[in-house]
Amino acid sequence: MLPLLTCLSIAACGSDSADSPTPPTPPVEAPELKADICYLIVTTKGDMTLAIDLTNVPVTGQNFKTYADSGFYQETLFHRTISNFMVQGGGLTTGLVSKPGNDPIINEASVGISNSRGTIAMARTNDPNSATSQFFINVLDNPQLDASASNDGYAVFGQVVAGMDIADQISIVATHTTGGRQNVPVDEIVINSLTEISCPVN
Repeated sequence: MLPLLTCLSIAACGSDSADSPTPPTPPVEAPELKADICYLIVTTKGDMTLAIDLTNVPVTGQNFKTYADSGFYQETLFHRTISNFMVQGGGLTTGLVSKPGNDPIINEASVGISNSRGTIAMARTNDPNSATSQFFINVLDNPQLDASASNDGYAVFGQVVAGMDIADQISIVATHTTGGRQNVPVDEIVINSLTEISCPVN
């Protein structure tokens, strides 16, 4: 199953396992996001700079780095956009064709970094340990996506450090339902390239 949004969460249409473990409680004080490596993402809507945290969320950060460094994201789409929520991409190509990814990774949402505006997190199915290549950018604060005692959450692994206005523009494009998918941009939004760059100096 592809990681897709349903209702108020970022999950696929599937059943929760009856014997799934209790979600871990996140730490009381979450670490600050690190900018260990940065990427320029060039899209047909404009450019954004992403800072990726390899320190606090090493599995998730390295997973994104592996996809990015291999050129996997080139010519994939931002295929799902919801105004005042998020924009999602990284797993489908033109015509909404699924691009096979690597093995799924463990969910590091329990680290406690919040899904605040501008952060980047992994999309997944109802299985908390199902994320592969798809990611989303929060365009508003979305604490309902954070890990808690009753919620596995969605692992934040980076943030947009330049070009957040582009994410905002992507989030408000005209969308439709097609091929059984909702909130699909009418005009495809393509990731032309995603390349490593020097991180901006604060």
